Amino acid sequence: MSEDVAIIDNEFLRQFELEVNDQMARIEYSLQERKIFLTKYEMPEEMEAQGLREVFIKAVFAEVKDRGINLVPTSPEIAGFLRKNRRKYRDLLPVGINL
Repeated sequence: MSEDVAIIDNEFLRQFELEVNDQMARIEYSLQERKIFLTKYEMPEEMEAQGLREVFIKAVFAEVKDRGINLVPTSPEIAGFLRKNRRKYRDLLPVGINL
């Protein structure tokens, strides 16, 4: 699966979305000051089986980085991914947040 996926920021529902073959994955968020809290992760099993979890999360992290804001992972799936990739994404965390 290509690393280049098109995610949608649905500001009305406050979630990032990835749609593949009529299925949708979503990461809900909350914006506060210069931080984005990633609060809920949902992905259909078929998309997980295709290996899209990492691709989707990386695309969301790239979007957050482009916006120049900090990321606070409150979803267990997002926090777990961040722990595994700590070195690559530690610059996205606000000062004082360690995983």
